[in-house]
Amino acid sequence: MCDSVVALGQHTAQGVTLYAKNSDRSIGECQPFAQHPGAFHPRGATTRCTHVKIPQVAETYRVMGHSPWWVWGFEQGVNEHGVAIGNLSVFSREPVEAQPGLIGMDLVRLGLERGRDAREALEMIAALLEQHGQGGPGFGPGESGYHNSFMIADPEQAWVLETSGRRWAARRVDQEALSNHISLGANWTIGSRDLESHARVAGWWSGSDRLDVASAYRNPDVPGRLSEGRLQRSRGLLAAGRGKHDVESMAALLRDHGEGSPLPPENRAAEDDARYTLCMHAEPVGTTTASLIAPLPTDRTPPWPVWISFASPCTSVFLPVYIDGVLPAVLARGAGQPDQSGSGSAWWTFHRLNEAAARDFSASLPLLAARWSTFSERVDAGRGPVESEAHILAVAGEAEEAAGLLSDFMQRVVEDALDEARRLEALLRR
Repeated sequence: MCDSVVALGQHTAQGVTLYAKNSDRSIGECQPFAQHPGAFHPRGATTRCTHVKIPQVAETYRVMGHSPWWVWGFEQGVNEHGVAIGNLSVFSREPVEAQPGLIGMDLVRLGLERGRDAREALEMIAALLEQHGQGGPGFGPGESGYHNSFMIADPEQAWVLETSGRRWAARRVDQEALSNHISLGANWTIGSRDLESHARVAGWWSGSDRLDVASAYRNPDVPGRLSEGRLQRSRGLLAAGRGKHDVESMAALLRDHGEGSPLPPENRAAEDDARYTLCMHAEPVGTTTASLIAPLPTDRTPPWPVWISFASPCTSVFLPVYIDGVLPAVLARGAGQPDQSGSGSAWWTFHRLNEAAARDFSASLPLLAARWSTFSERVDAGRGPVESEAHILAVAGEAEEAAGLLSDFMQRVVEDALDEARRLEALLRR
């Protein structure tokens, strides 16, 4: 389960594209934040994805994103050209291919590594999908695979891409949300050549009008309550904030527990639509385990911050990271279980804080909100001067010096955040 939103500059307070996504996975699945440099590759090179090996391209771009510990690809991320992509599982009438192929998270990273803008990334994902298919475990080692939708954005444009097997459809948007079902109707603008013919042969579409993708491909046996309420909620929050969206409003959206209550609806019955909120606390269906907010400015002269959080965003804090710097190693650490010391992974540190908070959300959430608000104010006070100096250095051609300044700042912020998370966990466990 996941939720993703995008708003182009005409709908935001600062006039820049804003992309945001919650990654909803199993509550104990570690999801670090990794960075990979750009590179040139020799002819005939290959790259090993999660389940299959595919041909490499001549050049790949610098990327960073959230990656479940056992996965090659990303749940959500950005590249050096200001492209942001995230995937969401969707449920089609078409069975998932039995043989291993690319999974949605592989396609996110591949689109970022190979796409200089949103349209090029879309075309890369579509071509790879048609060639290699979707197959192999996606929810965890040994578990089932799934079809995918994607939100793809850059400073100038955004696209919704929805898939079923090796077929796909896409539509350009300026403000939109996605959840875990196929939602394109007859309003798609580009698609695979056999998108309609396959649906007709399968008996899913017999209309004389343009193919309605959702009507033809969406699996009617998957309960709509898992995602329809969340999609309606995110679209409503987007519409309500039109023209005023900023990083803070996107963070509030990702932390949303539904209308009328700041607390997670974890005690509601599984049949109750209100149980499934944007900030998910709904095991075994899923729990939010990582979040990302990416402003995508037209001018990407360093610095431009991307904001990330670990575990549940309602108990965590959004930290600024910069693709032009070197990320603190602790952000990328983490496996299926925490290490003995419990201090070597940012994700596990925030996961333990979330566990402590879950003992009594009514008492812990106000405390955490206040403490993290104070922390964020300190970060912002230090961020302004650092970003200004880094920008001056970058404009002067001192890219390495600018990167070093940003790297040092990230290291300090992350160390302070982890120290605060440990203090808060100890306080909540008393």
